[in-house]
Amino acid sequence: MIAAVREFANRFLGRGEATITVPSFDGALKPNQKLEAATTLLECEAPEDLATDGRNLYVADGRRLLRLDGGTAVELRSFEQPISALCALADGGLAVALGGREVRLYANPSSGEPTVTFSDAAFNAVNALAPADDGTLIATDGSTTCGVDDWARDLMELNRSGRVFRLDPRTRTVKPLASKLGYAFGACARGDGVLVSESWRHRLVLIGDGKAPQIVLGRLPVYPSRLSKAAGGGYWLTAFTARTQLIEFVLREPAYRRRMMAEIDPAYWVAPRLRSGFSFKEPMQGAHIKTMGVIKPWAPPRSYGLVIRLGEDGKPLYSLHSRVDGINHGVVAALELGSDLVLIAKGPGRVLKLPLAGLAEETGS
Repeated sequence: MIAAVREFANRFLGRGEATITVPSFDGALKPNQKLEAATTLLECEAPEDLATDGRNLYVADGRRLLRLDGGTAVELRSFEQPISALCALADGGLAVALGGREVRLYANPSSGEPTVTFSDAAFNAVNALAPADDGTLIATDGSTTCGVDDWARDLMELNRSGRVFRLDPRTRTVKPLASKLGYAFGACARGDGVLVSESWRHRLVLIGDGKAPQIVLGRLPVYPSRLSKAAGGGYWLTAFTARTQLIEFVLREPAYRRRMMAEIDPAYWVAPRLRSGFSFKEPMQGAHIKTMGVIKPWAPPRSYGLVIRLGEDGKPLYSLHSRVDGINHGVVAALELGSDLVLIAKGPGRVLKLPLAGLAEETGS
C-alpha cells in the first residue's frame, strides 16, 4: 500500500523513477567523433557479437559464425537459429547462444558437435555470455516475455524481468543468480561477483550469490550493453543507444504508449533505435534535428554510438562516440585484440577497429 502511494506521488510530482531528466554527456563522457575515425574491417548483414581467443577473432553474423583473418571473413559454420551471444572459452573452445533460448559449448569452433548443451526452459533472451574464473559461464537474459530482437517492446512495456544465470559445464546445471533486472545485457566476472549491465535502469550493478544488486555505476545517459575486460585492468562498456527526454516522457505516458504500440509499425515508435535517418516516417524529423537539411550534431539522438573505458572500480575514464550526425551507431560489442579495440556497430552492420595507442589522450582524458 505504501509503495503504491509512493509511486502515485512520484508520478504526480515527476520525481524518482518518474522524472524525465536525462544526465548530460560530460566529463569522461564528453562527446567526440572518435568512432567515426574507426577502420571498417567487415560489413555484415546482422553482426551481433564478438569473441577472441587472443589470436583469432570470431564474429556472429545472423546464423553464421565467421572467423576474421586479416581482411577476409571465413564462414566456419551456420546454425539453424541466429546467434545471440558468443564467448571464447579458456580451453580454446567457444560458447554460442542461439535464438536466446539455447547455449552450446564447442571444443572446436569450426567443426564437431557441441560438448555441452544448455537448453533450460527458463531461457528466453540470452544476449551475453562471459567466462568466470571457476570454469563456469555467466549468461544474461534480457526478458522473460520479449525475444532478443524485441528489446524495444520490452522497454516500452516497462518490463523488469531480466535475469543472470551461472552455467556449469562440469555438472551441466543452470543456477539463477539474479532476477527482476531492467533488461540484463552484458556481464563480466569481478572477484566473487558479477558485474552486469542493466539497460533499462541505465546502470551497472555488482551481483553476488544471495545478495541484492549493488550499484557500481548509475545515472548513465545511455542504455548500457555488453562488457569486456581491458588488458590494463578495468573494462570496456558498450552502449547501444542514448537516452532522450522525449523517450523518457513517453515511458511515463501509459495511454500513449499502448496506443502507439497498437497502431504504429514498431520501426516508427518513439523509441530508441540502432540506426536512424533513413525514412521520413521516423519521429524526430524536421527542425528538431536538422537545419537546412543538415543534422545538428547536438540534436536529440534516436540512435547513437558509444564505448566507455572503465577503471577497475567501474568508473568512466574516457569514452568513444559516434554522435547523432555519425554513422557508427548501435555499438553492442567491444573487445581488445592485440594492439586494437575491435567493436560492432550494429546500426550500419560493421565490424570496426581502432588502435588502442593514444586513445585516452586523443579523447581528452
